[in-house]
Amino acid sequence: MANEAEILKILENSPVDIYATLNTSPTGFPSPAADYFEDSINIENYLTPNPTATFYVRYTGDSMTDSGIFPGSILVIDRSLPLKNNKIVMAVLNGEMVVKHYLKNSSGIRLMPANKKYQPIPITEGMEFSIWGRVSKIITDVDCIS
Repeated sequence: MANEAEILKILENSPVDIYATLNTSPTGFPSPAADYFEDSINIENYLTPNPTATFYVRYTGDSMTDSGIFPGSILVIDRSLPLKNNKIVMAVLNGEMVVKHYLKNSSGIRLMPANKKYQPIPITEGMEFSIWGRVSKIITDVDCIS
């Protein structure tokens, strides 16, 4: 098993605000959707509501494609989110970084892929295993979706 993710450096930039603008239609009437638009969104605040507990990784594997995570996707990992069943986590397993669904039940803990060509990974005694955090956002370039 190879690392499925590489940690990205978080740049200390000023927040980026994206402004939405609505043009009037050719007839001069405003769009009916105009009442539902916000003036702006701060991308940094949206992606990292808990900045001291958040980091970014670039996903390099293909075991999570059925969950919308493709090679090259950027994952926002929030260490402050509680661990919950069937949520996507970034874990260290025997020295390798993996991204999988976390599943815990009466038969133990398993890391579940989201690609039929991979098998679940049962966590057994003697394995080096720790959860780094939960995936809170997935940023995917639509060109990487086949």
